[in-house]
Amino acid sequence: MKNLKANPLLTFFSAIIMLLGLAGFSSNQVHAEESDTLRVGMEANYPPYNWTQQDDSNGAVKIDGESLYANGYDVQMAKKIAAGLGKKNVVVAKTQWDGLLPSLTSGKIDMIIAGMSPTPERRQAIDFTNAYYTSNIVMVVNSTGKYANATNLADFNGAKITGQLGTFHYDAIEQIQGAIKEPAMKDFSAMRVSLESKTIDGYVSEKPEGISVSSANPNLKMIEFKRGQGFHLDPSETQSAIGLRKGDSNLEKVNEILATIPEDERDKMMTTAVHSQPKPATEGNWFINIWQQYGAMLLRGTAMTVFISLIGTIVGFFIGLLVGIIRTIPLAKSRGKRWTTRVASFLASVYIELFRGTPMIVQAAVFYYGAAQMFGLNLDRTLAALIVVSINTGAYLSEIIRSGIISTDEGQFEAASALGMNHFQRMRKIILPQAVRNSLPSVANEFIVNIKDTSVLSIISVSELFFTGSTIAGQNFQFFHTYLTITFIYLVLTFTITRIFRLIEKKLNGPKDYNLMANQEQVTSNSREVKN
Repeated sequence: MKNLKANPLLTFFSAIIMLLGLAGFSSNQVHAEESDTLRVGMEANYPPYNWTQQDDSNGAVKIDGESLYANGYDVQMAKKIAAGLGKKNVVVAKTQWDGLLPSLTSGKIDMIIAGMSPTPERRQAIDFTNAYYTSNIVMVVNSTGKYANATNLADFNGAKITGQLGTFHYDAIEQIQGAIKEPAMKDFSAMRVSLESKTIDGYVSEKPEGISVSSANPNLKMIEFKRGQGFHLDPSETQSAIGLRKGDSNLEKVNEILATIPEDERDKMMTTAVHSQPKPATEGNWFINIWQQYGAMLLRGTAMTVFISLIGTIVGFFIGLLVGIIRTIPLAKSRGKRWTTRVASFLASVYIELFRGTPMIVQAAVFYYGAAQMFGLNLDRTLAALIVVSINTGAYLSEIIRSGIISTDEGQFEAASALGMNHFQRMRKIILPQAVRNSLPSVANEFIVNIKDTSVLSIISVSELFFTGSTIAGQNFQFFHTYLTITFIYLVLTFTITRIFRLIEKKLNGPKDYNLMANQEQVTSNSREVKN
């Protein structure tokens, strides 16, 4: 009776499918159990509307999947909404601005409370409540720059101005005659960095954010325009409203709750938020201050970066190993086996081209949000990141492994075949040990690339090192110092990993002073002793 052997590629992908199914099932179960919890999406990096802090002081609430907390005007408003809806808890899903809409439409959050304006374009995708805050539009400039004394829009003729991507702030720049409209930026942290470094002359913002940033950072100044001298906007564009999914039955109920909160109470909430946001340390050494205030956050971000990179590289290595073996299987004589081999090789080629030909940031966004919208798989963001990094790494390493296999001397294949070995026996006992050893430098390089490329996972709000650094910079407004610290950590990681792999390679190479003639003389001497 013949022994039936499972196809390794089929087994692997079956395991992945089962893993996704279990992840989706468990995630749906968790959400079913959280019927008393209101899940709110926000950046948690846009003070005084919302920010991240390390404790639950001043009424802060837990950030989902992290040991950090969110606070601000939006958080306090969310608590009032939750109480009105009969929800016992509020959990913040910390999400980048451009990920808020897909998070809501895919069911990952219940509502968006993030200072979002109900523009006509957004109304096509989601529903909005009545306004929960109305603000004025201002300009933030460098306090020592050319435009520090500007009083109206005409004063910004020739200025380089930008705004946040996907907001009416950026569209409003067209009202400034002669202004240079710089490319939109993804968040306010990026705009503050650019303004401090003087690569831009100003950015469009709202008054609460302008007050917040100018009070925390003396290098920046808010320009507030008098009536008739500033931007001309539709009233709805200066309003912030709560976003809900189309057809959400809670829309009217939330509007009723908002109607019970008078304007003076809302203004008082905003004033409290401005004064409650974390204050950065300004005295002493900046490097020591950052580590004292945010050291725990930086270590957690570093650990997440190393964890995702390490697991992704290990799993990706085994994926690459399987795909590399399959792509080098010789065609069998029988028509059925030959057809199966060609189909498997074709599918492997499609997988390689797909994941090597598209950016990881796009893969992460499509996989994380698309899986929820199309298949109802509400994956944990860390699990989604591990899967994306693993599959992406496997696509690159499969070609490295394949090149190592086909570069092996043909005589070794022939010798193994003469001994009666099949393809997988030749691979396991003769070819792969050499191919893996030769590909080790490339595997180490891929690991280092993954350490740096995990930064793109901020698109799905994974709290890796870069995402954590952006959060810290949004709190302390010390952008250059914070990113310089992040650079130092990345350099330490990559340098350490490089040295570790070099030691491994040195160990595998064996001693350099190996003397073949001395060993041969020892063998000859032993042979003479045996004869005697």
